[in-house]
Amino acid sequence: MSEQKSFDIVLTGVGGQGIVMLSNALGNACANADIRVLTGELHGLSQRSGTVYIHLRMGGESISPLIPYGEADAILAMEPMESLRYIEFLKDEGIIILNKRVINPPLEIAELSKEKRTDFVTFENIVEKLKVVTPNIAPIDALALAMEAGNPRTENAVFIGAMSALANLPPSVEDMKIGLETVVPKKALEQNIKAFELGYKTAYDGLCDLVQCREL
Repeated sequence: MSEQKSFDIVLTGVGGQGIVMLSNALGNACANADIRVLTGELHGLSQRSGTVYIHLRMGGESISPLIPYGEADAILAMEPMESLRYIEFLKDEGIIILNKRVINPPLEIAELSKEKRTDFVTFENIVEKLKVVTPNIAPIDALALAMEAGNPRTENAVFIGAMSALANLPPSVEDMKIGLETVVPKKALEQNIKAFELGYKTAYDGLCDLVQCREL
């Protein structure tokens, strides 16, 4: 009997963006819905603006928390350059949910500044390289939506909302919202919920043109 397939996501970004909180929210959403979930984390460099990535596997019968190369259903990149770093995990025709806000590494900024250069990596450069691997790239201006929600630190809530639109995501929209509520401070709950809802609605303007989504 074949192993039941999980829904596999690579979450990535840089230190300070709340990737671990995002992972905890998704894990709690699964727990609330009694859905099996496995995670594996690397965030030891996060305090130095270093890479943070998390493997998250929802449902199914997988034993390892680590997603094999070429089997991730989606990459969620809160920092777009990080999607390139872990692109080998994405399956053929997989989806990339991509933040538009590029955070150039401090060493790159320092080096280019010394040489008085301005040729920083741009969002367009990143998308061009990703399109070699998959056409299914959904950009989200998470910072603009977070600002609209009243708190620029709610970018991760925007992404939780956007992911909730995916038809194949095991937890329901309500379970995802409950997962978010379990990890944010009460004083910021209203802003986070608004960011979640803005992310959910925004998914139907781009993400849902690429993959099957729940009915709005």
